[in-house]
Amino acid sequence: MEKPLLQRIAPFASTIIISFLAYPSQYLFYSIEPGPLRKGDAYIFNILVASLLFCYYRACYTDPGRMPTDWQDRVQLNGSAPDAAQLPLQQRWCRKCEMYKPPRAHHCKTCRRTQANCVSHVILPHFVRFLFFSVVAMIYLESFLYTRCAVLWEKRHLPSYLGPNSGQLALLFIEVVLNSFVLFAMSILLGRTLWSLGLNMTTIEGWEVERHHAMLRRARASGGLLSGPNGKQVRIEHQEFPYDVGIWTNICRGMGSINPITWVWPFARSPRVETALNIEHNCIDDPSKPWPPIDPDRMFRAARQPMSGDDATLAMDMESFRARQAADMARYEDADGEYVVRRRPFHERAQATMDGERGVYESDEEEVLVNDDDDEVEPAGASISAGGQDADDAGEEGWRNKEGERLADFGVDEVVDFYDEDDVPLAELVKRKKAEKAH
Repeated sequence: MEKPLLQRIAPFASTIIISFLAYPSQYLFYSIEPGPLRKGDAYIFNILVASLLFCYYRACYTDPGRMPTDWQDRVQLNGSAPDAAQLPLQQRWCRKCEMYKPPRAHHCKTCRRTQANCVSHVILPHFVRFLFFSVVAMIYLESFLYTRCAVLWEKRHLPSYLGPNSGQLALLFIEVVLNSFVLFAMSILLGRTLWSLGLNMTTIEGWEVERHHAMLRRARASGGLLSGPNGKQVRIEHQEFPYDVGIWTNICRGMGSINPITWVWPFARSPRVETALNIEHNCIDDPSKPWPPIDPDRMFRAARQPMSGDDATLAMDMESFRARQAADMARYEDADGEYVVRRRPFHERAQATMDGERGVYESDEEEVLVNDDDDEVEPAGASISAGGQDADDAGEEGWRNKEGERLADFGVDEVVDFYDEDDVPLAELVKRKKAEKAH
């Protein structure tokens, strides 16, 4: 698959920015006081620049890995022998890859395959090293730049011909502003990455934790139950994030080594993707419980069938009936596609419930057509979302966390990853049943 233009030019653009900060500045230092870098400083700075470039290109071009189809036979939990019975009881099925998703895996809409993340388990150490060397190199450069700015400020009252010319001043100003801005941004990114590494939590899992807390708040207002597919009531119970097993262990697993020297060694080997399958559980909750936790809105729902006979006697006004009829007709006209019944955002469903108490009938689901060829999501009939929402933002999978992020913002195939709870082929269910009996 051809990558988007922005993704293809990103390494080239980043290399230009890094080179502009690293090399014109050293040339400039020959022309302004207190002169060029000392030999030791120049060696250290250029080694840092070479290291960050090397790690950056390893992060960009290292194969992120592919989950083996027999990963269930290799998985080891809590250091015990491989045992499929130790897996969470409610495993997730990837409709695009046609395989069970390993714990913590997601389907990347760019790579079109299930992997640990866009910055995958294999790439994470290179990415962390790139951020580390970037921040250290820019701090080093910042000290050089501000030393020269301080000299210029002290001599600001001298005649201008005794100092740098306008071109040199302009270059110094650009270097200071650009380096300060990039250093600030990279420091935040490094801090957030190290924080996540210490918790053994990816950004997607952070989204899932916040989503779980939102479900708990919703359930608290309704006696601990939320309405699931076809009106089924689902009990929502609190679950702790299961993969935080201590800061030291988390960092060692994320960086692929227990040796701190290799954490910053640019030539360290990439972890094998198979090592991501040996996931240690903190056992705060029952290891058989799935992660992410049960979410009624993420459960797979079969497309609604047209009503007939006695089922067609629901009390509704003519306008609602015609809207439902148009949706059913549209579905059957486009029967070659794959359909997912998405649920409207919670606040809209809550409003519809209050309207229902006043005698106004509205459905809490909206049927959409998912085109597997181009991943476009289109409504299969008249949209029932309020406020003129776009189709791809109308369903509950468009839920955003407190930072305004949704699954699609992390490079995840949102529709595939959101509706993956129970959509398992019959053959796989039979196979699982036989495995359970064998154990």
